[in-house]
Formats: sequence, C-alpha cells, structure tokens
Amino acid sequence: MSEPMIWVNEQIDPCGIVYSCIACCDQQQAEDCHASFEANLSPEQKAEGWVARIRTVSSWDDVPVSALKLSY
Repeated sequence: MSEPMIWVNEQIDPCGIVYSCIACCDQQQAEDCHASFEANLSPEQKAEGWVARIRTVSSWDDVPVSALKLSY
C-alpha cells in the first residue's frame, strides 16, 4: 500500500511561527485552501514577511500538531 499524500497549508509570520495550518488528503481542497490563505494576506503582511505555504508530507506524524486535520 502506498503512503498517503497529505497536503499541508500554512500561514507563517515574519518570525517563522505557523499562524494557521490546515492539512487534508484532497489536492483540490488543499489548492483552494492555499489560494484562500494567499488572498487573505494583506499587502502590509506580505511586506512584513508573512507567507502562505503549501507542502506535502506522507504521514500525519509530519503534520504540525496545531493543524486542523481534514479527511483524516
């Protein structure tokens, strides 16, 4: 059986702290979430260094503890 593909969306503040995080197994849902995270960052936040990041992991153990986990 293959490893699951888990999509992790994070909004990260200028200090590198994860402000919000959502993880799911559905790629389209993850891409929609990333677009929302990106759109919700104001120009001021982006200038300060806030970022929206999407990445994949193969285990729920690799998802940040604070994440909202969808499709678990």
